[in-house]
Amino acid sequence: MLVKIHESYRKIVAVCDSDLLGKIVEEGKMRLDISKDFFGGEKKSEKEVIEIIKDANLDDATFNFVGKKSVDVALKIGLIDKDGIISIQGVPCALSLL
Repeated sequence: MLVKIHESYRKIVAVCDSDLLGKIVEEGKMRLDISKDFFGGEKKSEKEVIEIIKDANLDDATFNFVGKKSVDVALKIGLIDKDGIISIQGVPCALSLL
């Protein structure tokens, strides 16, 4: 998985499956550009991703998850639930805005 942290008035943590980087998925009116600018961060293990998410969550961060592995990590730690997942062209996506 790739993780990129954007600094704004609050942290925005972008997590995506590495094989999806650079792709555009579209379905109906929904379109998601899995761009290198937004998602092109450092490659991390599941354990590292979990630690990054937990640390950022303490700082009132928002999260973007794209791809099965990334969404599964967010589910595993209870940051999102299944009702918060959408699928665009078979690619699961979720946001967590606290």
